[in-house]
Amino acid sequence: MPVITVENLQKRFNLEAGFFARFGRFVYAVNDISFHIGENETYGLVGESGCGKTTTARLLVRMYESNGGSVIYRDNIDVLSLAKKELKQYREKVKYVFQDPARSLNPRMSIYEVLVSGCRGSSRWPRSCGREQQLREAATAILEEVGLGKEDLERRPSEFSGGQRQRISIARGLLMQPDLLICDEVVSALDVSIQGQILNLLLDLRDKRDLSFLFITHDLKVACYFCDRIGVMYRGELMEEAPAAELYKRGLHPYTKLLFSLDNTGVKNSNPQINVTGCPFADRCPIATERCMKEHPALVEAGAGHKVRCFQISV
Repeated sequence: MPVITVENLQKRFNLEAGFFARFGRFVYAVNDISFHIGENETYGLVGESGCGKTTTARLLVRMYESNGGSVIYRDNIDVLSLAKKELKQYREKVKYVFQDPARSLNPRMSIYEVLVSGCRGSSRWPRSCGREQQLREAATAILEEVGLGKEDLERRPSEFSGGQRQRISIARGLLMQPDLLICDEVVSALDVSIQGQILNLLLDLRDKRDLSFLFITHDLKVACYFCDRIGVMYRGELMEEAPAAELYKRGLHPYTKLLFSLDNTGVKNSNPQINVTGCPFADRCPIATERCMKEHPALVEAGAGHKVRCFQISV
């Protein structure tokens, strides 16, 4: 049974802001996205900045409210319909690790307070005699698990390097023993050598804890190394989905091939989709035809577990 199943998820924003803005013209940040994440599986969402990856991830924990579709957690729990108390319990099992730990870690708190502030009052750590001692022991253990030490508990986030702060962010997410960890560009701001350390740490944690991951990145090569399956996003839509090894050997969509050819400095911003007529990638595609400009291609099977959205690819 999947840990989480996403069906036809949609999110649109009004194109213009302000009190006098016209209503009815929308940016389609997420447009009919469907995927699932299994037990102990890492699913990657890959694409350029602005393609809808982060919006999709935030919809899963309801940082944004969707305009359509469904998010089902485990035993038919409808995430989009959860009341406040049930949503809080769900968020204990699905934790979010942000891209920039310098902004997500409160600089005025000690590392101990950073780790445990969200645990107090949770279903896992209810008020009880000796709770603080239990929390301190758990915080020490989780900090050591991510490669830091007990002596770091009373230090401040500013005393750590970027890679160490990302380890602290991961530790904070793990303290609630979640089923699913959403990692939003967690290595994009780090040096290449540090990226490898963080990715290997996450792989070790997955095997040790039977964790599932939603891994958000703009680097398709990194995703192929770390993920089991990958969805390639562009302008709010999945353009291709395949097992990581298959995608690395046989990426079919022109956009997938473009991402493979780019290094990190070559990745552009993906303008959100306003007009949903035609293929979202048609204006940049080297093999686009007039049909691509006028008709919207479906995401169709191109092999076992391999789907692609392109008229020009025979399946």
